[in-house]
Amino acid sequence: MAYDQALADRLMAAAAHLPDVSTRKMFGGLAVMWRGNMLAGVMGDDLMVRVGPDHYPAAMEQPGASEMEFTGRPMRGMVTVAADAVATEEQVAAWVARAEPFVGSLPPK
Repeated sequence: MAYDQALADRLMAAAAHLPDVSTRKMFGGLAVMWRGNMLAGVMGDDLMVRVGPDHYPAAMEQPGASEMEFTGRPMRGMVTVAADAVATEEQVAAWVARAEPFVGSLPPK
């Protein structure tokens, strides 16, 4: 599956302030890794974000957010955000900010 390169560029720009950020091909798209842990990524035209279980309910209330499923199973603590809800740099940056508390709490890999 191809992914939206413009969205990937916005995601990388939003995560550029974090130390030890890298990318990895994952889920047929592109994942942004922070200290070896997945922070967010692009699948097709949508953004996937790792918010963690504590921030999941609030994230699901945001425009364009839905439960992330992979191979027919929901992925706990992960949300998919529709393309129209991450069309701007500011929208993507807000999602990266939602992911930072949980992913930053994980031990580096």
